[in-house]
Amino acid sequence: MKVSPDSAASLIARLLKQRGVERVFALCGGHIMPIWMRLDAEGIRIIDVRDERAAVHMAQAHAELTGELGVALVTAGPGMTNAITGIANAHVSRAPVLVLSGGNPRPQENRGGLQDMDHTQLVRSITRYARTVREPSLVLQELDEAIARAFGEGGEPGPSYIDFPTDTLRGIVPKSLQLEEHLCAKPRTVTRPDPAQVAKAVDLLWSARRVLVISGRGARGAGPELTALLDRLGAVYLDTGESRGLVPDSHPSVVGAMRGAVMGDADVILTIGRRLDFQLAYGSPAVFQSAKFVRIADTPAEMRDNRRGAVEILASPAETLRAMVEHAGNRASKVDRLWAAKLRSGHETRAKKLQQTMASAPSGSDGKLHPNKVLSALQEAIGNDAVVITDGGDFLAFARVGLNASAMLDPGPFGCIGIGVPYGIAASLAFPEKPVVVATGDGAFGFNAIEVDTAVRHKAPVLIVVANNGAWQIEVHDQTVTHGKVVGTRLQFADYAGMARSFGMHAERVETEEQLKPAIARALANRPALLDMVVTPEAISSDGKTGLAWVPDLQPLAAWDDAERKWRAAT
Repeated sequence: MKVSPDSAASLIARLLKQRGVERVFALCGGHIMPIWMRLDAEGIRIIDVRDERAAVHMAQAHAELTGELGVALVTAGPGMTNAITGIANAHVSRAPVLVLSGGNPRPQENRGGLQDMDHTQLVRSITRYARTVREPSLVLQELDEAIARAFGEGGEPGPSYIDFPTDTLRGIVPKSLQLEEHLCAKPRTVTRPDPAQVAKAVDLLWSARRVLVISGRGARGAGPELTALLDRLGAVYLDTGESRGLVPDSHPSVVGAMRGAVMGDADVILTIGRRLDFQLAYGSPAVFQSAKFVRIADTPAEMRDNRRGAVEILASPAETLRAMVEHAGNRASKVDRLWAAKLRSGHETRAKKLQQTMASAPSGSDGKLHPNKVLSALQEAIGNDAVVITDGGDFLAFARVGLNASAMLDPGPFGCIGIGVPYGIAASLAFPEKPVVVATGDGAFGFNAIEVDTAVRHKAPVLIVVANNGAWQIEVHDQTVTHGKVVGTRLQFADYAGMARSFGMHAERVETEEQLKPAIARALANRPALLDMVVTPEAISSDGKTGLAWVPDLQPLAAWDDAERKWRAAT
C-alpha cells in the first residue's frame, strides 16, 4: 500500500532529511514499511542490518563519533524487544539516539494482533522520551520534542523512542499543519558558565599543587579548550574510554600509564563531563584520598554523582574551559611542575616498556600468539590517525592499553560487549577515508557476528580483528583460581575467517608470527576484512587479575575494595 507525500510517514522522512540525517540503521518489517519507503524517497540511505540490537548500536556509534543524531528504525514486537539492549547501552552512555518503531493499526490495538504490545512501557525507564503517537497531525511536534530530548534539552542526553500505529503513518497531515518550525533544524543550546563560579574554580585550581584533570563524554567537542587549559595550568591528565583521543598521547600532561599513582596523589581533581562511576572508584576517598573536586558538565548526572564538588559548574564544557583560561590570564599556576614532570616521565617509561614488551611478547607453550604481539603489529600498521573500536572482556583489557587512535570507542560504562562489529560498521561509513579497526575477543564477536553480512552488502570499509582464544577467558581464569574448576566458559577455536568468507568478506586465519604483518597489510588493502587471530589462552590480562570477574562487594576491583574496607574501618 503506497503512502501519500502528505502522509505522516512522509513528514517523518522530510524532518529527518532537514535535520541532516544521511543514513538510518534499520531492519524492515510491515509495521514500519511506510517510513521505510519514504526514507528511501527522500534519499536517506538505509543501512539494513541482521538484528535490531545492531541497528541501535550503529546509531549510537554514529552519534558518539560525529556528534550528530543517530537514528535507528525497528519493527514492532520482537523487533523492538531485540533493540532494547542497544537502547539500554545508549541510555547509560548518554548518547543522542532516536529509535523509531511501529505498531498495529488503531482498530486492531489490544485485540491480539500480530506483534501487538505496549512498547513504550518497556523502554520508558531507559529513554529520555517515550511516546506512542496515534494522531497524524501530532507527528512533527512529537518528533521535534524527541530529538531535543535526545540531545539533552531538559535533562541529560540519551535515547528517545517513538512509535506509530501503521494507519497513523499512512494518515494524511493537512498542509496547514506541516509547519516549518517543526521541520527545520534547530541550533544546539549552549549554556554559558556563571562568572562567579568560574572565578572560584580558577582560584582553587591555580592555587593547588597537584591537579589531575579527568575527561569524559561531556568533554567531546572541547578538545582545543581542554588542551589550552592543560597548557596554561600545567595539570596532569587522564582520559577515559569515553573521551579517548581527545588529547593526543604526545601531550606532556598525559599520564595514563600512571593512573593508579596519580589518582591517590592529586590534591584537586577536575572532572569534565565525566561521571564518577565504577571506572573511577565512585570518587571514593579510599582511592582519591583527601582531594577536592571541581566538576564541570552540561548535565547534572555528570556533575554531582557520588562526590560533590568544591566548585560545580553546570554549563558547556568548552565554554567553561575557555572562560577559565581567560579569567586566569597571566596568573601563575602553583602546580608542582616537578611532580607533573615525574609522572609524565613515569608514563613515558611505562609506555615505552609496554611497546617493547608487546612487540617481543612470546607465544604460549601451546605455540599460539600472545594478544600483545597481535596488538603491536596492528598498531604499527594503522598508525595513530585511525578510528579504533575495542570490544570484549579479556582482550579488551589488552587492547585498552595496547592501541592508540585519534578516536576510540569501547563497550562503555554499561559493559555492553558485542558492540564491536556494529560500531565498526557505523564508524567506517561515517569516516570512510580513515582506517577503522575493530579489535574484539571471540566471545564478544559472537553477539553480532552475523553483521559481517551487513558490512559486505554496504561495502563498509572496516577491519575486524578477532582474538580467538577459545574461551570467555576472564571467567575461565577466575573459575580456575577461585573455584578450581572450569564450568561453561570454554568456546571452540572456531574458524571465524571461514565464516566471514562465506559472506564474501576478505578473511584470513592467522596462527603464526610470520603470517601476522602480511595478513594485516592485505586486510587493510581489502576492506571490509576480518582477521581470525588465534591467540594463546595462557595470556592473563590485567582485568583477569584484578577481581573484575568475581565482583567484590564495595568496589569493582580487588585493590580498590581492600582500600575501601580499610578507609571505612578507619573513619
